[in-house]
Amino acid sequence: MTPAAGGAGTVAPSYYSIARWTFEDSAGRYDIDLGNSYVPSHPLSDLTVPAALTLDYGTDRGTAALRRLIAGLYGGGGPESVTVTHGAQEALFLLFDVLVRPGDQVIAFAPGWQPLLDLPSRLGARTTVLPYGPDLSVDAAAVAAAAGDDLRLIALNSPCNPTGRRIGKRALRDLAALAAERDAFLLVDEEYAIDLSRSAAVGRDRVVSVSGLSKTYGLPGLRIGWMYGAPGLVRACAERKFLTSIANSVLCEALACSVLERHEEFTREYHRLCAPGLRLVQEWAARNGDAVRLVPPQDTPFAWVRLRTGEPSLALCRRALAAGVLLTPGETMGCDEGFRLGFARDPATVTEGLARLDTVLRPDGPPAAP
Repeated sequence: MTPAAGGAGTVAPSYYSIARWTFEDSAGRYDIDLGNSYVPSHPLSDLTVPAALTLDYGTDRGTAALRRLIAGLYGGGGPESVTVTHGAQEALFLLFDVLVRPGDQVIAFAPGWQPLLDLPSRLGARTTVLPYGPDLSVDAAAVAAAAGDDLRLIALNSPCNPTGRRIGKRALRDLAALAAERDAFLLVDEEYAIDLSRSAAVGRDRVVSVSGLSKTYGLPGLRIGWMYGAPGLVRACAERKFLTSIANSVLCEALACSVLERHEEFTREYHRLCAPGLRLVQEWAARNGDAVRLVPPQDTPFAWVRLRTGEPSLALCRRALAAGVLLTPGETMGCDEGFRLGFARDPATVTEGLARLDTVLRPDGPPAAP
């Protein structure tokens, strides 16, 4: 697996923008979506709209009711450990903006979510990008060896976007200890975590978790995300938030409360959606074993597919787009040897999309979309 930046080292991130791929190059050019990493979006009719809600400004940290529900997901701490944000993306930005200073070192991993690789350099930090191990694991010893005296932040996904793999408990424990020893922080993006009570942020002041309702709940349109961590840190991020979005929509926060009050129901629906699609993808990968290798996902609505053909993933994804199928090329995640394949769809959609990919993987498949 080849990180676009060339492996471990201090880098200026260089990759194909996921925003460009999603909102420009692929927009309106497919009818089968196997590229996005979240479950199908719910209609408003699935939620409870509080008719008597007063549409005021709300608060910079989010309503106390919503923060209590979020803290409850972690099984520890109270609302003072939570700041609600405009999607998980704002949480990431605020944390980087509060924690990272010019000249600091940030350690991140490739392939990975683009903002974790991109944000540090925009804030004047030195980014050290490490590859995952052969089994897509994190080697805490390698992180310690790469850490300089100016280490400020270790940033990672668990489960990882795009590999679908969780970071092991021991590695997270060792990374949290390293951060504490170096007066640094460990940021764990847990947008795809189903059970946040197992988060490394629980009970640790130097670890902060970010998550939200977009991916596993199928509610990206609510733009509800959050951070969970030490009260002083999340309070500082709320103060910085006043310079960006000020506060979330009180309507969206009220709807989010109605969702988290039905957390178990949404979790059951998530598993119901993922199971049949994953079986279809496993069968498809077995049929095409000479061309692809499926990395078994760990409770994610997508899988990482390694290409064995030698073709760059962006070229393959452009040819898939010409066949009307959206995939996410690895180049948007810092790697050119694989693509992200979403399967949390109805079985008929997944079956049709995979049938089209069968033709794309053949040498006489459709030409690449320009």
